[in-house]
Amino acid sequence: MTDSGGHMKTYRVAILGCRNRGTAAALAYHAHPRTEIVALCDLNSDLLDTLGDKLGVSARYSNLDKMISETAPDIVAIPTGTEFHHKLCLSVLAHGVNIDVEKPICVDLEQADEVTALAAKKGVRIAVHHQGRVGPAMQAARQAVVQGRIGDIRYIHGSGKGYYGGYGLLNIGTHIINNMIAFGGHATSVSASLTTNGHPITPQDVVPSPSGMGTIAGEFITATMQLQGGFPATLVQHRFPEIAPIGHYMELHGTEGRIMCQSHQSAWLLPQPHYLPDGDHNRWEPLPPVYVDGFDPEGPANPNEYWYVEEYVRALDEDRDHESSGAEALHTLEIMMAIFESGAYRHTVKLPQARRDHPLLRLRDEHGLGLPAKMPRPYPEWLAAEDLRMGDG
Repeated sequence: MTDSGGHMKTYRVAILGCRNRGTAAALAYHAHPRTEIVALCDLNSDLLDTLGDKLGVSARYSNLDKMISETAPDIVAIPTGTEFHHKLCLSVLAHGVNIDVEKPICVDLEQADEVTALAAKKGVRIAVHHQGRVGPAMQAARQAVVQGRIGDIRYIHGSGKGYYGGYGLLNIGTHIINNMIAFGGHATSVSASLTTNGHPITPQDVVPSPSGMGTIAGEFITATMQLQGGFPATLVQHRFPEIAPIGHYMELHGTEGRIMCQSHQSAWLLPQPHYLPDGDHNRWEPLPPVYVDGFDPEGPANPNEYWYVEEYVRALDEDRDHESSGAEALHTLEIMMAIFESGAYRHTVKLPQARRDHPLLRLRDEHGLGLPAKMPRPYPEWLAAEDLRMGDG
């Protein structure tokens, strides 16, 4: 896209939230030659000033409507807690501005439906921050698949970092699922097993998520999805005694080989379909990461974040959705809600769901329990409280 002078357009970006995720996004937008950060907004003046000073951004606000009215951004990034996404997205979209919202898109499907519908009505784009989907490791993996290096994909497997299952699903599983559907297409059905304290989940095991991600259940989650590509994908979100140091991963099993992507950072190829644990067969080959032309690996911007910004620039230039679009994020959330529903009601869930309310809150309501009791927001304190509830404290 070009401006009135025939030059490639520079997209104006405002950052709404200046904590860790806001800083990571801001560093990438600041580093990219086609985006300019024109304003920052946060209710915490210390965070606002710290990031503003770091980036040299003088336009600092505590009111998002005033910020948008005075600075006219093309994109507003919303790197806030999930519990705030619905209200903030609607507020920004009301101005007719493209958004970049942290994952998951919202806490339930009713909220996400409203956000995506308003974006469509306003004629603007939603990008959702599943940054690994377009990062260097995924780019390398996709190149290898397109080149036929593992043959036809027959199965995908993914695993989380070892968080409590339901929290891990919304926090890390959302990334893994979004990457899975990039290779296999959307899911047509979901079947899942959710257990807490050694038994299938009950209405009493439905609890508020740490970090304001909504409502969850399941200490251990094992889910299988049937994908439009004609093969299944399995996701495990199991609580470990400690968070796994290597992070989460996704593995593509092909007819002629396998690819593993680990934590958005690295990818390896095994040029044979079956792994045997001996020196002659353990031939995993690192796949060179694919960086954006001009990206500085030694600079402050994370390579996944930079690719994510690059994809948004390309999408707006071409008047199309970001690959990690609102529609893809909505489907990812549908899968996660279907996992909760399948575990709660112990049946296979067809997609898309006709009912859009939260299945775990529905389960409690059907048993006359109402909303679950409040719990601490930080994960360590939350986990201690949950262990106490389960009788392990």
